[in-house]
Amino acid sequence: MAVIKYASREIVCKIVYYGPGRAGKTTNVKYLFSRIPEERKSDIISMATKQDRTLFFDFMPVELGTFKNFNTRLQIYTVPGQVVYDSTRKLVLRGADGVVFVADSMESRLEDNIWSWENMLENLDENNIKLEDVPIVLEYNKRDLDNIMPVEDLDNKLNPDNYPSFSSIATTGEGIIEVFKTIGSEVLKKVKSKLGD
Repeated sequence: MAVIKYASREIVCKIVYYGPGRAGKTTNVKYLFSRIPEERKSDIISMATKQDRTLFFDFMPVELGTFKNFNTRLQIYTVPGQVVYDSTRKLVLRGADGVVFVADSMESRLEDNIWSWENMLENLDENNIKLEDVPIVLEYNKRDLDNIMPVEDLDNKLNPDNYPSFSSIATTGEGIIEVFKTIGSEVLKKVKSKLGD
């Protein structure tokens, strides 16, 4: 849930990039970070282990302007995808205002995608976050590789509720900005509806 800081006149929203290990979550956030003007971003924090690229999270506040005389800021996090880091994923997901689920488009990663999607739903539930209260966007990454699943098949397996979905190539930035604009817009709509237009 968005944090409203009345003293500093600031609304802080949290967006979490979720998905299986090595699906492209960190690459997404690093690309976004590279596209934001220096004066509108903080430092990016990344912690890595030998087992996974991101042990804890990448963090990137992005100033978005004002709403009802409040400055709005997004904090962008990624979760570690490896199975062993479930408690960290649950912790990072706490208080999420929006989620981008980054799926690996390769056929060989379908089971990993399904497991990670189900794990995300469980962790949202354990954090008392209802699906109807949190915008979700799906991103089908690695569309430039061989042996990838058709988008329609990925939608059938991962997106029965028809959330917005996009194809991407995170290494080149293709689709990354569109995903970010969509989740950011959906999160801000939710916040505005709670605060009253």
